[in-house]
Amino acid sequence: MDAYDKDPADGQGQVPGSGSDGGAAPEETGASGTGTTGTGTTGTGTTGTGTTGTGTTGTGANVTGANVTGATGTGATDGSAVGETVAAPPAPAPAPEPRTGVAALSPRYQIGAVVALAVVAVAVCAHLGLVFLHVAPSNTLTKQHGAAVDEWVFPEFEQNWKLFAPNPLQQNVSVQVRAEVSTADGGIRTTGWYDLSAEDGRAIAGNPLPSHTRQNELRRAWDFFVATHDSEDRPVGLRGSLSETYLRRIALLRLDRNDAAGPGGVVERVQYRSRTTNVAPPSWSGEKVSGRPTVRELPWWSVAAETGDARTEAAGAAGREGGAA
Repeated sequence: MDAYDKDPADGQGQVPGSGSDGGAAPEETGASGTGTTGTGTTGTGTTGTGTTGTGTTGTGANVTGANVTGATGTGATDGSAVGETVAAPPAPAPAPEPRTGVAALSPRYQIGAVVALAVVAVAVCAHLGLVFLHVAPSNTLTKQHGAAVDEWVFPEFEQNWKLFAPNPLQQNVSVQVRAEVSTADGGIRTTGWYDLSAEDGRAIAGNPLPSHTRQNELRRAWDFFVATHDSEDRPVGLRGSLSETYLRRIALLRLDRNDAAGPGGVVERVQYRSRTTNVAPPSWSGEKVSGRPTVRELPWWSVAAETGDARTEAAGAAGREGGAA
């Protein structure tokens, strides 16, 4: 005999959820109760006393009297299993992303950064504008403010477009210098010629990172001089005088590097000369150029203003030697 056919008075097989006072529940008829992760312990019965049952997607099929259903449900103590949908807990709020860059600074430093960027932007725009006026054709602005533009551009930012000209420079220019030196015994001697271009060439050859000074200082200074002097080596305007001063200082630096004055000697005057030779054209061009070098020799320049301190030191040393004697 099946459990469903037993007498209700036996107190067994009661549908889960019948009253706790022992009263008989209405008679049940039905096929079967099934469930995944069942109702109670996946048990079915008739005329039984029900305890608290839980079900996960469980369904009592065709059960009369209690008609237990469960969908992720929990059984109540009043004898009925009521399906309830359990809400998922709310997802935690995402953590705010850390601030980076200028936004990570305090307001005071943010203001400082903005001001610094503004100053840099203005300086860059001003520099680009002045360089543009320098390379642009003559116009109203360059005529009125040409001196200010030249003061900013020369000599550091001068633009040279010879490489892209229709007829680029095809010459080798060697710049040489010599000096008149007053010796410690009061005599005057003249040094030999120092080939400054050759010295720069030796310093650059084989050097993967040659200095900007070795590459451009002497070359640009000589181009500056040639562009601001006439064929008689007379300066044209204030820039011509400035170019002479620039070459004097370069000569003193290079002569001192080569110890041209010697012990106790002082450089009194310097003289430059250039030796220009044409670059031989390629064989397929058919162009003919002269292979004879052209020499340009400048007059002697006094460097007394630049060597005043050295002369004073030399005189003091001579006086000390005389006193010791």
